[in-house]
Amino acid sequence: MKAVVIREFGPPEVLHLERDFADPTPAPGEVTIAVHAVSVNRTLDLAVRAGTYVAPIRLPHIPGVDPSGVITALGEGVTERYIGERVVTLPWRTRPQGPLDALGIQHLGGYAELVKVPAKATAPIPDGLDFATATVVARHAPQAFNLLRDRAQLQSGEWVLVMGAAGGLGSAGVQVAKLLGARVIAAAGAPARVAAALGLGADYAIDYVQQDLTAEVLRITDGRGVNVVFENIAAPQLFAQAFHAIARHGRLVTAGSHGGGTVPLDVQRLYLYQIAVMGSIGFTESDVAFALKAAAEGRLRVLIDRVLPLAQAAEAHRLVASRAVTGKVVLDPTLK
Repeated sequence: MKAVVIREFGPPEVLHLERDFADPTPAPGEVTIAVHAVSVNRTLDLAVRAGTYVAPIRLPHIPGVDPSGVITALGEGVTERYIGERVVTLPWRTRPQGPLDALGIQHLGGYAELVKVPAKATAPIPDGLDFATATVVARHAPQAFNLLRDRAQLQSGEWVLVMGAAGGLGSAGVQVAKLLGARVIAAAGAPARVAAALGLGADYAIDYVQQDLTAEVLRITDGRGVNVVFENIAAPQLFAQAFHAIARHGRLVTAGSHGGGTVPLDVQRLYLYQIAVMGSIGFTESDVAFALKAAAEGRLRVLIDRVLPLAQAAEAHRLVASRAVTGKVVLDPTLK
């Protein structure tokens, strides 16, 4: 099969399209999928390729944590799936509990014509939903539900500040917060991204490059601050500004660190304002099914900047690294 293979860590140029990589054979409990879409993720793909991911990566390696496609083969004992079924994959091969045992990290991923995964780590794609959209929805929306509904326990009428609001997780956060009845302030780092977040339903938007994030949030909320910060950047200055925009008894939830990951924390404000800070990477199978159904019904949208063939994987990494795109970059192995 054709696959984008890493045989050494480094810049985007280490991503090589190979045309004779061994086809995967499904083991008992697994399925093989003909890949139609896989997204490019800053932390899980760019860091893996660079050799800076927190978990060890064995070479040669194929990146790609979230492929979707059509099942072409069933391993022994698989009864819940069928050949020809359209499915998304879940990044974690087992129930999500940490960064280990993940497709595209410890296991060969979806930058390829074929990928094998446990049948239990797949979910059917509803009719009418295209592969690229399904990939992005399954990758980010279940996580957003977990963070906002389950961890932050966001209530209807509360204020939520969504950081990186035009990114994959951020754009899902904007829409999930609205579905939960919240008033949403979207924060992004460029005028086009601010406009995109408003187009997804945010009530207000802030360009945190041009505006003072804390001051703007306090102005919009009449000085009260937000009940919840949905944080997925972890850039030191931005984190501090978002943290100081949290109201008393507020919550900050996070599942991202592409801005660095080490941030200052005002502990005095933490205890005086009785703020809770929570990180989570979990979600449930029902979250995946609900998100895909909502997308098929037009109640959940994704931002996709462009779809490229496998041969342009290195360019896709450069685009994502440059932050010059609005929304996700997706690879489609069926494109020539």
